[in-house]
Amino acid sequence: MVDQKIVWVTGASSGIGQALSQLYNKAGYFVILSSRKKEALEAVQNELNFPENSAIEILDLEQSDTFQEITNRVISNYGNIDVLINNGGISQRGEAFETTLDVDRRIMEINYFGNIALTKAVLPSMQKAKKGHIVVISSIAGKFGFYLRSAYSASKHALQGFYESLLLEEAKNNINVTLVYPGKINTPISMSAVNHEGATHGVMDHNQATGMSAEDCAQIIKKAVEKKKKSILVGNREIKAVYIKRFFPNLFWRIIKNQKAT
Repeated sequence: MVDQKIVWVTGASSGIGQALSQLYNKAGYFVILSSRKKEALEAVQNELNFPENSAIEILDLEQSDTFQEITNRVISNYGNIDVLINNGGISQRGEAFETTLDVDRRIMEINYFGNIALTKAVLPSMQKAKKGHIVVISSIAGKFGFYLRSAYSASKHALQGFYESLLLEEAKNNINVTLVYPGKINTPISMSAVNHEGATHGVMDHNQATGMSAEDCAQIIKKAVEKKKKSILVGNREIKAVYIKRFFPNLFWRIIKNQKAT
């Protein structure tokens, strides 16, 4: 494994994370698969082109105090991480006024603090090696707020501020950052979203069911990483809303208020 590049993917048990794991494994990378779900990760691993070039590391984004130990073990067993893909997270389906503060805090803990905590655990090894690439799977909700997504959108906005700062600071260490803003992607993210009380949404929303395939999304992401892009939007027509908001804000607010929340 001396010359083999290593990619670590969180949220690898389904959706974009699964598709990226398959893509990088096929490209010859050693892939470390992480999420909370051991059986789901094993199923993903068994479907890889080269399952022998992969490993499973259980990781719960709510348990950031375990990350340094896990990271030390990963690096000791497999070597320095060349690409860290922070993909794991949780979505939301609940109006802001009725969502409990505990739910707000949990979403922020998983999507923001869990995300940056793993980066902080991996970063010293990248600094020492003077190379590395951190990929952050945000959301189009990280560009503007949307119905039923107040805490989710807030967590994704926070990621932009953190990682845009990080990419400036770590340029001197030859460490790249790519922020990815997916729109409607066909993944099961809505199934595990939490409502205003923290219960599981459990519904495959129309916006996900009719979105771009996770495989097509992963292809676009991988190409952007290879080109060392700092940020990309991924999706279909819905990503045009980002440009409309930037250049025609009044039109944006007229359009967005009529969009379906799910």
